[in-house]
Amino acid sequence: MITILIVKDKDMNEIGILENAYDTAIKRPVNELWTSTTTLPISDEKNALCSHMNYIGITSKSDRYYGLYRIMPTETVRSSTEESTTYTLEHVLSTLLDDVMEGYHQLTGMTTVQSIEYILSLQETKKWKLGQCDFVKYFEYSFENENGLLAPLLSIPKAFNEPYEFTFDTTVYPWVLNLIRPSNEVKAEIRWTKDMISFDKVENPTDIVNYIIPKGAGEGVNMLTIESVNSGLKYLKDDTSIAKWGKRSYIWIDSRFTDAQSLKENAQALLDQWKSPTISFKSDSVDLSILEEYKLEKKILNGVTRIIVDSDEFEARIIEEDILDIDKEYDVTYTIDNKLDDIATTQADIQRKQQVNDAYSQGATNILAFSYHDNADSDTPAIISFLVDDDVVNINTCELTFETKKFRAYSKATQGGGATSTTSSSGGAITTTSSSGGGTSTSTGGGGSSSQTSSSSGGGTTGTTTQAYGMHIVPTSAVTSSATYEHYHVVDIYGNWFDHSHTITFGNHSHAVDIPEHSHDVTLEDHTHGIEIPSHTHEIVIPNHTHEIEYGIYELEEMPTALSIKIDNIVIPLSNLSVERLDLIDYLAKNTDGTIIRGKHTIEILPDALARIEADVILRVFIQSHLGSTY
Repeated sequence: MITILIVKDKDMNEIGILENAYDTAIKRPVNELWTSTTTLPISDEKNALCSHMNYIGITSKSDRYYGLYRIMPTETVRSSTEESTTYTLEHVLSTLLDDVMEGYHQLTGMTTVQSIEYILSLQETKKWKLGQCDFVKYFEYSFENENGLLAPLLSIPKAFNEPYEFTFDTTVYPWVLNLIRPSNEVKAEIRWTKDMISFDKVENPTDIVNYIIPKGAGEGVNMLTIESVNSGLKYLKDDTSIAKWGKRSYIWIDSRFTDAQSLKENAQALLDQWKSPTISFKSDSVDLSILEEYKLEKKILNGVTRIIVDSDEFEARIIEEDILDIDKEYDVTYTIDNKLDDIATTQADIQRKQQVNDAYSQGATNILAFSYHDNADSDTPAIISFLVDDDVVNINTCELTFETKKFRAYSKATQGGGATSTTSSSGGAITTTSSSGGGTSTSTGGGGSSSQTSSSSGGGTTGTTTQAYGMHIVPTSAVTSSATYEHYHVVDIYGNWFDHSHTITFGNHSHAVDIPEHSHDVTLEDHTHGIEIPSHTHEIVIPNHTHEIEYGIYELEEMPTALSIKIDNIVIPLSNLSVERLDLIDYLAKNTDGTIIRGKHTIEILPDALARIEADVILRVFIQSHLGSTY
């Protein structure tokens, strides 16, 4: 049999076979991009088939299929001894470099299958699809402005702390990508004096790390750590390695990680590799399995292989195979390592095509300020609301400053219309007043007065009648004087001799009465009064009118004596009328993992009397903004 190189065009149509190709070399590293080179005589007409981006499938003499490759740069060599064209080939996995991940892509809560399928869904032309996937893990991934889908794809299993391997089936189209769990059982051996021609063993204890401090995205105090998912510890360690080799510490920083659990898993995978010395082999070997009698000793890429050199015996994985000429595929160089791929640095960095984007968004520390100025009383609190957005990664501080001031009123009259208002009573009522006893009241006047009375009718005539039955006149006293002429008479008159009447006529006249200064004493006995009010209504008519506006700010003189504060409905032990930089972190509502809830938070300040509250809430937060656009 001969080596067969089949050429296909960009549409995967077979267009020829390169019968005269020679020096076909293949390099197949595990979980990286495979490459190949092949050469044609410059005079071979099949050079016309080898256009850039056409494909070449390689099958060896032993009928082993080494995969499908894409033609990349070409090199033409002319010399006195040789004229040839050499073609550089990349495995068709490199077609994932043709598409990009523009913008920010956050993969959260997805299984391994879903994450891989998301990346493959970004192919403009669907050349690859997912086949077998042996892992069900939930890691968070973030990618931003990736030039190609290959680096994001190869990074998916980097967090695994167990062996993994990407395998491919390019005999069908779309091509099939698998992510498998390779066996930990020994699948082959390489033995000195049998199939090992030479070896270069390297054992390096200088790279041992058994105490690792992982840090992810962010800066300063905002760098992501694993404390929240590692029982409050910021480090991972291996006590067995420390006891054997001493403590070897290392701060591992990878700013691509924005999820603490993913950061921890990656760090654990590194620790598992780095806790022991690196043992690696570069071995030139003879692959005897191409012979029928040794076909069961075929070496498996990424398989566990036993290496036996004299009395030394090791077990490690084949992480790369190099075949310098496919026509001599039995001549193989194996790279064997007791480590998995260095998951911190593994990259499919083939020439200019593979670029791991370094422009990850690290975010920035911001200060958010919320102010409140309004009145409150014992029934109506001052409510300060603020929002913590979803793209806030960390809340560094949250502080409240407030001052209680005098209640402030603003007076303003408004125009209104007239109205008729009727009040009614369900009936009358009898009201009785009572006194506990009587009393004496003395009234006084400021002085006397003269009162003139008059009659407008003029005078009048009045008749009188008198009847006397006798008269006896005597002097007031007896005269005892000796004077001759002093004497008295006694006259007795009996009978009706003096019966008579008089007529008196009064002309128009008036009387003057002079009332001197005086007072009256009035004595009131114990008594009550009864008043009966009948059923009635009152009707009040208010005409259309306006009120003049009186401008001004009025403040009460009184101040509250205390107040209460609630933060997210939690009462805090504080009654001061003012405070500066009160730390609210312990009182804000939190998730089950102890992180402050993203969303709305409220602060209620309730004074015990009318007051004005002037408050400010200041937050320092670390934000990674992946929303919106640039305006």
